[in-house]
Amino acid sequence: MRQHVPPQVTTSLPVTRRQQIAAGVRDSFSAGLGILPLGVALGLMVVQAGLPWWLAPALSLSAFAGSVELLVVGMAATVTPLGAIALTVLVVNFRHVFYAFSFPLHVVRHPLAKAYAVYALIDEAYAVNAALPEAERSAPRLLAMQVACEAYWVGGGLAGVALGTALPGPVKGLEFALCALFTALALDAVRSRRELPSVVLAGASVAAALVLTPGVALFTALLLFLTLLLARHAFAARRDAGRTQEVTAGA
Repeated sequence: MRQHVPPQVTTSLPVTRRQQIAAGVRDSFSAGLGILPLGVALGLMVVQAGLPWWLAPALSLSAFAGSVELLVVGMAATVTPLGAIALTVLVVNFRHVFYAFSFPLHVVRHPLAKAYAVYALIDEAYAVNAALPEAERSAPRLLAMQVACEAYWVGGGLAGVALGTALPGPVKGLEFALCALFTALALDAVRSRRELPSVVLAGASVAAALVLTPGVALFTALLLFLTLLLARHAFAARRDAGRTQEVTAGA
């Protein structure tokens, strides 16, 4: 009797470490399209503000956070007190605390690698990773994506410094790349997850924050959004538990 041999099922999931690293670099391409010009804008702003050129790579390496670095350059150019700069950095970057609740740091085991993953936890890395299925996440893929994103950022800053030095006049409007990048990442996340309730909750949180606390709208919106997400999760868990009890009772 001829034994039936099941056909081999091919999979596109990265298996080896090299494949996972290559997949992480590919994951960074979509975010890199926005990070690179944003880095160029940072370098241009540093040169046009009359600050030393090395401030662009120094900021990019010491505080890997695009929105804060653009703010710090503007505040440093106007000789803003250090206390005000520190408070601004705290308020703007406080959103990263909420990212840690769902960012897959558990897949990174090595202490130094985990420390880098925390340091390189930026909005773009979070958004790109959120679109990945749980089964496709791994430490090499995550770290490769973050390293590539930082390379785009530092390289863009150096390119902006060189461009700003070569241009005869100032260039305005490049800072809008930050807003455009966040919009594109949000749309990609919505299309991949198809989470309309989360979009509605996010919009409601932003609207309420702009009305109630316009001075610290980002901080308030994050708190409201987190509260609403926790309430939604609790409601969904209670609903699923009730359905399970009904099925069990009916059986």
